[in-house]
Amino acid sequence: MNAENQEIMQQIISQNQRLLQNLNTQRHCSCEVQQLVSEIIGDPVADTTEIRLPFYSDYGRNIKLGERVFINANVMMVDLGGITIEDDVLIGSGAYLISVNHQLDPHHRKELELKPVLIKKNAWIGAKATILPGVTVGENAVVAAGAVVTKDVPANTVVAGMPAKVIKKSTKKDVMLEISRLIFLNSFFIAP
Repeated sequence: MNAENQEIMQQIISQNQRLLQNLNTQRHCSCEVQQLVSEIIGDPVADTTEIRLPFYSDYGRNIKLGERVFINANVMMVDLGGITIEDDVLIGSGAYLISVNHQLDPHHRKELELKPVLIKKNAWIGAKATILPGVTVGENAVVAAGAVVTKDVPANTVVAGMPAKVIKKSTKKDVMLEISRLIFLNSFFIAP
């Protein structure tokens, strides 16, 4: 990366860190949250997307959010390598989505390795799950709470553990029923 690109990236990081500090330390209505996150990621956030605070990112501009996405509190997105979240995704509190790694060779340890993360439609990332660089979570897949995902997650499966392994294959109907149940339960905890 040349010096000019590095300088532009540093300016974006500085601006976004100020926006994130404002986002996470001030009181905001949902439309203000959407507006601030839109400024951070450089694209409009859909009215149907809900982001609970605090929300964290190291860069911001490489996050792409679909429609009807729910991101719970304390989610961290290390997005320099790119993070795409498709429609109808649920992300549990304290989850980490990481698209950046460092080299193993000690002489190159400070060099970054960028690999995008893709969360496909209708996936559910459980609380405190960690999605590592280069991982794709398939459509309708469920990542259990606390799982550490090091490899791609097939569509219509449930993964759990460290490292995460498939523990169940499910149908789209199973996943939709579970998501409907959670939305119903969460509706009791959302203030009008």
